[in-house]
Amino acid sequence: MGADELALIAGTVLSLAFSYLPGLRDRYDRLKAETKRLIMLAMVIVVASVIYGLSCLSIGAEFGIGLTCDQAGLIGLLRAIILSAVANQGTYGLTKHG
Repeated sequence: MGADELALIAGTVLSLAFSYLPGLRDRYDRLKAETKRLIMLAMVIVVASVIYGLSCLSIGAEFGIGLTCDQAGLIGLLRAIILSAVANQGTYGLTKHG
């Protein structure tokens, strides 16, 4: 599994968690729309950074992450952030309640 696929899955899982986990959903629903988007973006950046960190520690290869710890890897990281944010917002838009 590549970094792009992992980022898409992570973004989707984050969105589903904020949509369906009872305690998390209730607290998240009380927030303003702008705050929700910022929280999701921050979570996406954290996930992408973990993916990049695993690659830099040479652990990424064990998970099938094809991201390198160099300039090309940073570009891949930005791509993963964008893909994860798109998957996250798309999934949340389809699954949000009320």
